[in-house]
Amino acid sequence: MKKTGYLRGAMVSAFLVFALAFLIAAPAVNAQEPAAAAEAPAAVWHYLGAALGLGMIVIGAALGIGKFAAAAAESIARQPAAAAQISGAVNLPLFLLEGVAIIAEVVVLLIVLLK
Repeated sequence: MKKTGYLRGAMVSAFLVFALAFLIAAPAVNAQEPAAAAEAPAAVWHYLGAALGLGMIVIGAALGIGKFAAAAAESIARQPAAAAQISGAVNLPLFLLEGVAIIAEVVVLLIVLLK
């Protein structure tokens, strides 16, 4: 697999994670049950979907950040003179990747809290 394939694989994995979390959580979140039946075991499926989605978000973000940091460390090891430029170029994408993960976690927690 090429080095550029890691990012593509991470993006595909993140999409699959969101799709799986949506498929698990959507029927339970969108179902309208009477208030008396809200305590039924079927009403907790959205918690399982949120837990799986949150776990996969964290794992996907960790893998993406790890691959990105490893590539930056390898680049700095190859050309130590360009360390400041490489570090500067790496910071923004790392922050954006972490921001996407945090936003996804907030969305999952909102699904749980607003249920």
